[in-house]
Amino acid sequence: MKIFTKVLTLLLATLFTLHAADFLMPNEAFKPYAKVDEKSQILVGIEIAPEIYLYKDKLNVSLLEANGISIKKIVAPESVEHMGDAVYLKSPEFVLTLQKEKALAGMQDVKVKVEYQGCSEQGLCYEPSEKVFTLQVDSAKLSNKGVVAPAGTQKNESEQGLQNKSETDLIADTIKSSGFLVVLATFFIFGLLLSLTPCVFPMIPIISGVIISQGEGLTTKKAFGLSLVYVLAMAVAYTIAGVFAGLFGSNLQAALQTPWVVYSFAAVFVALAFSMFGFYELKLPDVLVSRVSQNSNRSGFIGVAIMGFFSALIVGPCVAAPLAGALVYIGQTGDALLGGAALFAMSLGMGIPLILVGVSAGKFMPKPGAWMTMINAIFGVLMLGVAVWMLEKVVSSDITTLLYAMLGLGFALYLGVFDKEGHIFKRTVALLMFLYSLALFIGVLAGAPSMTQPLGFLKVKSVAMSSTVERKEALKFTRVTSLDELNRLLEKNRGKKILLDFAADWCSACKELEEVTFADSRVEEKLREFVLIRADVTQNGEKEKALSKAYGVFGPPALIFFDKDGKVIKAKTLIGFVEPDVFLKHLNSL
Repeated sequence: MKIFTKVLTLLLATLFTLHAADFLMPNEAFKPYAKVDEKSQILVGIEIAPEIYLYKDKLNVSLLEANGISIKKIVAPESVEHMGDAVYLKSPEFVLTLQKEKALAGMQDVKVKVEYQGCSEQGLCYEPSEKVFTLQVDSAKLSNKGVVAPAGTQKNESEQGLQNKSETDLIADTIKSSGFLVVLATFFIFGLLLSLTPCVFPMIPIISGVIISQGEGLTTKKAFGLSLVYVLAMAVAYTIAGVFAGLFGSNLQAALQTPWVVYSFAAVFVALAFSMFGFYELKLPDVLVSRVSQNSNRSGFIGVAIMGFFSALIVGPCVAAPLAGALVYIGQTGDALLGGAALFAMSLGMGIPLILVGVSAGKFMPKPGAWMTMINAIFGVLMLGVAVWMLEKVVSSDITTLLYAMLGLGFALYLGVFDKEGHIFKRTVALLMFLYSLALFIGVLAGAPSMTQPLGFLKVKSVAMSSTVERKEALKFTRVTSLDELNRLLEKNRGKKILLDFAADWCSACKELEEVTFADSRVEEKLREFVLIRADVTQNGEKEKALSKAYGVFGPPALIFFDKDGKVIKAKTLIGFVEPDVFLKHLNSL
């Protein structure tokens, strides 16, 4: 009997131990958090584990030390009835709208206290707990206590929130509120649309040259396989870079636009170009190929994958609203899985035209002979053109224009511009290229390099000078590199409409914005109504990073507008290149 009692006791103790092991510790069951959004509202929530719930009447949010700031309104989530009590079965989040009780300026410290108590569905109730957070809010974004909106201007909360959000925020909200497949489909379409922008153009000669360089025996099927590998590698690189940028708030472009990285990758394209000219053959060492696979064709796929991965990082990054929206979502929620999947789908959409180009290069590839030599030479020149295009990010326009001129002159000579015999079409192309490149060369020597108007300096001097002076005066941007400089300028120009342009020397879309959109006479006239400030983030140092982070900018170009009270008009923020007509319509709506 004693043995039976001991065995029963041991069995019950074991069962109790196993059952107790199912209970979570308080810090595992409840994970409170607090953060400040772009409108200086405080978001307070508690992440609860599965089969855990919170009592509504035990959950309280309050301010401890607020330095003249109080709670104006709290938006709470809906609770549900559970065993006779009002509870939260899902992780609740509260939105605290703050107000100023006195005159304040700049960032203010606020202490938020969260009190809560909950239970497990298995019957364990936890002791009451509390957590205190210290946050910083921008007092300039808070309303004064007692201020009431004029009659007829009140809007319901959802309408107000929608109007206060930029395109980037709306895209981020789309990820939050839509299903997984809907998000993937939406971002795939975004990618297709982005493939029609200059972001993807530099990759076209790369993929074409890589496919052509495979030489004899290249079938349409293999060309498709190589193109697909290139695009998948590009998508993986873009996704990884995007996820890290979203999680750590880093500048997606600037991290890979340092001079030594650009020089190194430009050298790779020069090496590829010379291989296209037949000076040597680029391939993996036979020893390495044999270790990777017995199939020698694998080396081609590995090389294409490597090229796709790195060209996406160095050549491809181009910040647009969909990309920025995904980065905002990742940064706000920490959900790298869904955000990364969205970026991957977008990258695949951007890669569809590249696959078509790659397959076409394989399908229409001529048989070995004189034509093949010419095709290789053309793509070799294109590779050199990509190398020079990359150098535009780190060297002066004089040098890159000179390099373009030399490249054009050399290719014209290769085509036989001075040969008396040869096909008339070939000689015509060679002559036009020679004349244009010579004009570029003369323009550089004259100190007025211009790719679109190489001989523009020959215009009547008085007309040229007057138009140049007028344009520079109309579009004179004040350059800032730090948050302190910007805040001083904003305070100095309070009462005026302000445009803040985030730009960098290595940003191709910024140059396009400057040369196409800002150069439009209608846009130029309208911009005279604004104080123009340029946030130069070329160096991407600590000051520049802090400046970008303060305004939620993941990379240039980004156009941010301020009203006459010095507040950001969030809904009017523009990310990426904008056509003149679209931009003019946008300006007229301010």
